[in-house]
Amino acid sequence: MSATACSGGILSVVGTGPAGAAWMSPETAALIDEATDLVGYGPYLDRVAKPHHCCHPSDNRVELVRAAQALDLAAEGRHVAVVSGGDPGIFAMAAAICEVLANKASPAWQDVKLGIYPGISALQAAAARTGAPLGHDFCVMSLSDVLKPWSVIRKRITLAAQADFAMAFYNPRSSHRPWQLGEALEVLRTVQAAETSVIFARAVGRADESLHFTTLAAADPTLVDMQTLVLIGNSLARNFEHGGRQWVYSPRDYPEQLAET
Repeated sequence: MSATACSGGILSVVGTGPAGAAWMSPETAALIDEATDLVGYGPYLDRVAKPHHCCHPSDNRVELVRAAQALDLAAEGRHVAVVSGGDPGIFAMAAAICEVLANKASPAWQDVKLGIYPGISALQAAAARTGAPLGHDFCVMSLSDVLKPWSVIRKRITLAAQADFAMAFYNPRSSHRPWQLGEALEVLRTVQAAETSVIFARAVGRADESLHFTTLAAADPTLVDMQTLVLIGNSLARNFEHGGRQWVYSPRDYPEQLAET
């Protein structure tokens, strides 16, 4: 049944993928088209807004305020699409919507029909562009210490490296946080081999996309910005050449002798 056929207000939390319409699912495109209102970070709304939409852009650091605004609009009987880039459940708006709803700040929100719909994440896009660096067990972390202490991030990086997970780092380096990726790499160097594969995948799917393959020993954090997804291989990750370019993959098997060390 179409979302527009339901009674009452509707809140659809969607992810538009890492770039343009080609990276968006048909389900997400239909939900956005059906929506009366779009709520989200301004640049994300610019990607998808149409003339019939009432847009409510906001700064990217006010997620809880944005979530409450979206729920208020939906409680008025509107069909609201909360727009995230990538996947809404990975460092995006789905968690903020759930947090606000769980706190039950407004009784009117209980009548809102909620749906959360997946999108292609930045880590999926970057991994596909570069081969299969996440082809075995992996973990995903944000290097931003805005919402959690750096001590927690540092501990998680250390433990993930000791467990030999492949890793994907979101929010790796900004003008306000220029040092954290460098420190994260130094933590990794205390555990992992110098030749460990590292990939800087920037703006995947967009016109200015770039892929930089390097090693843990040579990785230069100054090449990275907030549009970059950083991939760290596990100890078994391998590089190979095909079609005139480089690829990386993590084998699907894991030797028992490594598991015992």
